[in-house]
Amino acid sequence: MSVLDAPVGAAPGRNGTSGGEGLVPVFVRLKLTLLRNGLRQSAGRRAAYITSVVLALLIAAGQLIALIALRGNAHAGSLVVLLAGVLAVGWTVMPLFFPSGDETLDPSRLVMLPLRPRPLIAALLMASLVGIGPLFTLCLAAGSVIAVAQGVAGAVFAVVAAPLTLLLCVALTRAVATANTRLLTSRKGRDLAVLSGLVIAVGFQVVNFGAQRLGQAGGLAALEPAADVVRWLPPASAIGAVDSASQGSYGRAAVQLLLSVAALLALLWLWQRSLVKLMTAPDGSTLAAAGPTRERAGKGGSRLSALLPAGRTGPVMERSLRYIARDPKTKAAWVTALAIGLIVPMLNALQGTGSLYFACFAAGMLGMQMYNQFGQDTSAFWMVALTISSTRDAYLELRARALALLLITLPYTIVVTVVTAAVLGDWDALPGVMGLSFAMLGAMLATGAVASANFPYSIPQDGAFKNVAPGQAGLAWISIFGGMISAALLCAPVIAVTIWLHVADMEQWLWLLLPAGAGYGALISWAGLRLAAPRTASRLPEILAAVSKG
Repeated sequence: MSVLDAPVGAAPGRNGTSGGEGLVPVFVRLKLTLLRNGLRQSAGRRAAYITSVVLALLIAAGQLIALIALRGNAHAGSLVVLLAGVLAVGWTVMPLFFPSGDETLDPSRLVMLPLRPRPLIAALLMASLVGIGPLFTLCLAAGSVIAVAQGVAGAVFAVVAAPLTLLLCVALTRAVATANTRLLTSRKGRDLAVLSGLVIAVGFQVVNFGAQRLGQAGGLAALEPAADVVRWLPPASAIGAVDSASQGSYGRAAVQLLLSVAALLALLWLWQRSLVKLMTAPDGSTLAAAGPTRERAGKGGSRLSALLPAGRTGPVMERSLRYIARDPKTKAAWVTALAIGLIVPMLNALQGTGSLYFACFAAGMLGMQMYNQFGQDTSAFWMVALTISSTRDAYLELRARALALLLITLPYTIVVTVVTAAVLGDWDALPGVMGLSFAMLGAMLATGAVASANFPYSIPQDGAFKNVAPGQAGLAWISIFGGMISAALLCAPVIAVTIWLHVADMEQWLWLLLPAGAGYGALISWAGLRLAAPRTASRLPEILAAVSKG
């Protein structure tokens, strides 16, 4: 008898109950306990989590009010069904790119427990509903149904449609995650996931620019053709059912609602099948590396070492570059950043209405890789910590990591800027844009070093869809977005000069921004590394504990 055939909450053979009634509160309490224990570790983590919760609730409240304000608009139905479709896509792919996940939602940890599939699915689904993301989604779903619900029939359908939309989104993301756990947890499979992540990232940008063109074509009325198709696709069909019922099309509304119900049942069935396969089938996806491969890697490493500076700088740079080439999650982050950094300016340029300043997006995307430098080391950071005994050691460590990043970001930024200028034919603005990009890159290196020292978090290696350990999601958001806001403030002088030269009709002096921006970026990055070094040296135990959590 497999572990999935054993009853839950009772000894095997004792009775025939599944124990599902008691499993749901156990998993919900487990998730809350994990969250509480994670927040107890430090005051900074509590502050980061509370701040992220407040920001998410403020954004959700703003979206809710905006959707309610659309009530009575002739095209509100088109907007809300498309919003539901975007929510479904987001719930499917966001775990690949943003910090998420917790131990209760990782089915590979439950293999040895005597749990039946159906009660386990119910417990995992209910545990998935606890968090900021589900609350945010529920607010959008509630605002969507309020925007289109009219009359008693519309209100009745709305009461069912809002929670049904949330359940569909959560079930969709968990079914996809479970189905791909084996693939993405293997070494080659996670490398393959880099390509799929790139395809998804490109798709997001295509949708983004498509939405811009629709907006230019005539406001909400331009959404009608797309909405007529999406309103029949779950979970958007649940929101569409409310709109149809409000217009008196009760048969159409019933069909749309039944489509969402059927989709939910199908997702739960697929989720259950994937879960049974994951927890009962042997995993033969990982193979030991072959000897010749290791030998080739060793020879390649020796050649790389000869090209890097001597002393501590060279080995640290080589280690960072090896992470980029070999660690699946680090590689995925870099490939996505490189792709988006080129796609955004190029799509704007190809539309014929873009600006060369969109090329600065490349520097911004790559500069984000400086954040959480120690997290990519995971528990192996203790070996790095043993080599840091002074502020100078910490400075050399951070400087070498920044130099490794610059080996890729500097030439890439130059190439993207030049190619975008060639497409637009705007060569006069090239020096100024490049100088602004260099200043932005320096500011992000500076804030990234400081954020790495003050807000380190772990990147779990055993979960394909987890980019941060439980209880550290708020810390990760504060580290990234707080650092980006600080970087923007640090770039304010260069941005102000750029705007002033354009407003004063002195574009002929924009070339001065190239040396000025490069020098300012170098100065800011040096100052940031100097500021982060003593903090890193004094917080080594806290950093080690934070990055080893996963």
